[in-house]
Amino acid sequence: MSKQESMPRKMDEKSQDVTIKKVSRRVAALNAQMADGAQFKIGMVGVGSMGSMMSLLFAEHGAEVHFFDPSEENVKSLQEEAKKISAEKKIVHQNDYKELCESLSSGDEPKHFVFSIPHGSIGDKTVDGLEPYLKKGDVIIDCSNEHWQNTERRQKRLDPKGIHYIGCGVSGGYQSARHGPSCSPGGSEEGLKAVMPFLEQIAAKDKKGRACTTAVGPGGSGHYVKMVHNGIEQGMMSVIAEVWFILTTGLQLSYEEVGGIFESWNKSGPLHDCFLVDIGANICRTKNEKGEYVLAQVRDKVVQDVDESEGTGYWTCEQAVEKHVPAATILSAHLFRCASADANRRISIQKSLGGGVKPQPIKVDNKDQFIKDLQMATYICFLMCFAQGLHIVKKMDQQEGWKINYGNLLQLWRGGCIIQADHITDLLQRMYDRDDHDDDDILSNKEVGNELSQNFSSLKNVVLKSIEADMYVPSISQSLEFQKYSSSTELPTQFMEAELDYFGAHMFDLKEGPPGKPQTGEHHFEWKPARGIFDK
Repeated sequence: MSKQESMPRKMDEKSQDVTIKKVSRRVAALNAQMADGAQFKIGMVGVGSMGSMMSLLFAEHGAEVHFFDPSEENVKSLQEEAKKISAEKKIVHQNDYKELCESLSSGDEPKHFVFSIPHGSIGDKTVDGLEPYLKKGDVIIDCSNEHWQNTERRQKRLDPKGIHYIGCGVSGGYQSARHGPSCSPGGSEEGLKAVMPFLEQIAAKDKKGRACTTAVGPGGSGHYVKMVHNGIEQGMMSVIAEVWFILTTGLQLSYEEVGGIFESWNKSGPLHDCFLVDIGANICRTKNEKGEYVLAQVRDKVVQDVDESEGTGYWTCEQAVEKHVPAATILSAHLFRCASADANRRISIQKSLGGGVKPQPIKVDNKDQFIKDLQMATYICFLMCFAQGLHIVKKMDQQEGWKINYGNLLQLWRGGCIIQADHITDLLQRMYDRDDHDDDDILSNKEVGNELSQNFSSLKNVVLKSIEADMYVPSISQSLEFQKYSSSTELPTQFMEAELDYFGAHMFDLKEGPPGKPQTGEHHFEWKPARGIFDK
């Protein structure tokens, strides 16, 4: 989709003034309703694990939720959950789209819908089902993990009719959906003004009581940012999984001991208030009714990327490659997950390799110091995931002209989301607050650069000891390499450039000249003249 196609259609000044006044009245009315505790209606489409929890959340915030889902199992499950909190009269099932829309109709007031459905064609079919009953001013908030281009295509379809389609990424999983998720909405200015009071009401709150949401920008920017959030999440999850393996298999610590280490990391130091570390402590210590560790029974495979039930990780990697962003940690993490998915294939390869490579205990002189190095390495790898993800967002922002405020964007990740890491967010906030910071290259800012430099030896030591013991550290090791080659001015790509010029006349720049921009060089050398079959 071109930039022009994704932009909202222009209105004359008079029409624009009228529209803004109408939106302002709706925003004021919604604010008043919520302040007075009065009920407002939400049409919920899709009540699976996320949609059902959001429905309960909306009801607790005063909404009258009318929902439709073709799955009888989902319907029954939500109705049972609604009874548990005495909200069965506030969460009402409707049999089809027509009934759903009629249940929301109230004079001239616009209807508000929330989607929580699988990405792709189901979203289009849902819009098809609703569209005959929609009118100007109605609002759809798509809280699914949808592809941003699908969002923009639907915006283009509905915008001429005055129907607002907001692509709103929702993070935190079904647990945060129940008590308050992180919300990243994107769409037209009018649509965002209409939905922000509601999103600010139901979104997670940080330690200062601020809502973990912000109007990201126009078009599909909201879903794009949520997509990249999930890419950062994949990188961080791979790192923490590799760290867990180093602790349990490399240092041969018990689950209880590892749980204690994660708990201490989450309490203080650069990994404090970090969601993945926090739940890691809980996962390590959780036992079933037989007194067995649940974690010990979990098979070592992640399948959601391969079975395409989740597309955001793949889309993030795709964007990194398309936008020429070296997101090494994130891409390595995705490939690791893909390799893990087919356990049968790994068993077959292990046999063909005569048993494969088996990890050995890690040999260290000072275990406590190594664990400290591991803590700092984890922190640096997490920080690199943030930097790589933000670089992807920035490239897309420049291409589309979204004009994202990155300081505000960080508010999305201060609570209710999987990548919450308060120390890292605070560090980046200080960077963005500085007038002369560099948006384009986060690693070049002193706040981040100092952290990478000071902890390089810890990261390197972890990688060296882990590789020596044949641990699996694809994301941690790639983070080390990323730091090394990102900060070097003498790379082996010098030889690669010469070979490209040798066989393809791809041109090159000279060392004696300026560094130049990332574009074709001005020089070619005829390393060996091309000859035909009759040449002597």
